[in-house]
Order: sequence, then structure tokens, then C-alpha cells
Amino acid sequence: MQDSGDWGAIWLTIKLATIVTVLLLLLGTPLAWWLARTRSRLKSVAVAIVALPLVLPPSVLGFYLLISMGPHGPIGQLTEGLGLGLLPFTFAGLVVGSVLYSLPFVVQPLHNAFEAIGSRPLEVAATLRAGPVDTFFSVVVPLAKPGFLTAATLGFAHTVGEFGVVLMMGGNIPDKTRVVSVQIYDHVEALEYVQAHWLAGGMLAFSFAALLLLYTFNPTGKRA
Repeated sequence: MQDSGDWGAIWLTIKLATIVTVLLLLLGTPLAWWLARTRSRLKSVAVAIVALPLVLPPSVLGFYLLISMGPHGPIGQLTEGLGLGLLPFTFAGLVVGSVLYSLPFVVQPLHNAFEAIGSRPLEVAATLRAGPVDTFFSVVVPLAKPGFLTAATLGFAHTVGEFGVVLMMGGNIPDKTRVVSVQIYDHVEALEYVQAHWLAGGMLAFSFAALLLLYTFNPTGKRA
């Protein structure tokens, strides 16, 4: 059976994943569009930076985020100077760390979707005197809808499954930073395998459902 701590961790995880997914779509869409359209020599560098969390151990990323956002780090000094306090071991810190760690899971599908559109639809829109903003929302977004579905699904699911970054950035504070993955770790550490099975099984079912949704209703994801 699940206790109140489990339900609190589940609610916090859903809240975190929802906020992070929305932020990733808002930040990742213009970044992916720029990567798909730019001819800058810095494109390779930008792509490598975005993809870095795919190969970097989560504990390494979490450690450097913790240092940079701590009281002696540049970001920490900035947030304290602005009266925002320090981000480590807060829900806001979890959001920042999760956005950075899940960034490639949103940017890369959008990047691929934008590149697949090609230049022809944009040229046709230009002949009809459509402005850049109108073209993007009227032409690009509908054509890239499978990419947005993939990005949202992967971004949400990946945030739900995080462990290393959230543990480094948020610690293990009940109802504040203790997400499901950390709660499972606590149960296992306390030899509470029944409670751990409930949460781990739920995570397994959720992950399978997310991928099933993606590959069933998204032709782009199915081909990948």
C-alpha cells in the first residue's frame, strides 16, 4: 500500500514534469527552429551543447548546477542579489535542473521536424505575403505537429524518470523536492520492497503507456 509520502511524491513529480514540459516547449521551439534554419558555423557547437545531457552523467550535471547556483557560484550570487534566494534544495531548483537535463529530448525532435518541412512551404507562404510569425504558426506548426507530440511526450516522461539531477539539486525534502524516483530509492534503502514495487511498477506502466502512445499515434515516432 502507498502512504501519504508516496502520494506527495507522485503529485510533486507530476507538477514538476508538467511545468518543465511547458517551459521546454517554450524555450526549445525557437532554439530548434534556429538550429533548423541557421547556416552559422556555431550550429555544430550549439547542437553539441544541447545534446550534452544525453552523454553526461546526471550526477556530473547536477554537481555543477549545485556549485554554480550555490552561495559562492555566479548564478547563486545573482539570484541572491535579485532577492530570489538560492535555488538548490528548492522546487525552483528542480525545475531549472530538469529543464537543462531534458532539453535534448525536446529540442532534437522539434529540430528534426522543422528540417523535414523543407523550404518549399515557406516559399509558398512568402508568395502569399505571409509574415514570418504568421508563416510559423499557420504553416510550420501544423506541419511539425508530430514533432511537437514527440517532444512533449519525451520531455514529460524523461522528467518523470529523473534521479541523479533532482537528487543533487533538490536533495530529499518531503513534499518539496522528493520526487517519485527519490522516494523509490528511500523505500529500497529502508528495505520497504512492497512500497518500492508499487511506485516502480507505476513508473514502468507509465513509461510503457507514454511510448505506446507515441508510437501508435505519431507516424514520425513510429518510423524512428
